[in-house]
Amino acid sequence: MNVKFLKSSEKKKLLAELEERFGMTELPYLLFETGKERIRGFSGTMTKEEIIELGKIANVEIIGLYLIKRERNLRLGLDATHLFKEQINKNIIEINEKQVEEWLRGKNLDIVKESGVYAIEFGNDFVGCGISDGKKIINHIPKERRIR
Repeated sequence: MNVKFLKSSEKKKLLAELEERFGMTELPYLLFETGKERIRGFSGTMTKEEIIELGKIANVEIIGLYLIKRERNLRLGLDATHLFKEQINKNIIEINEKQVEEWLRGKNLDIVKESGVYAIEFGNDFVGCGISDGKKIINHIPKERRIR
């Protein structure tokens, strides 16, 4: 089983990075890291020990919700942008109807922003996070969740 639970100090550091990047102040979940630098959150009643035992017989990546990808910067997953939409108040790029259509089809956006990770907002909701390379916003919507 390739699961590492985040210690309290690691969670505090992670939250400090999320506050700096997105303005988030709460992360009320049991956090664990799985392969590919993915951080998942679990809010159920199982203990760490029970999750480890379950991991011996099943794929633990089905437990919890994929929240964050650790890259050079932290990038929120698509569901995390919805889950934390009330907390996200920094590094937001608002897009229009034409742009959201392109975004949901997996296209990059021709928006010039300083390099970094941004939450993409359309109307009153978020539609994921993108990474700016200084010339465009690179799309990270998973292929299976894109509009065809």
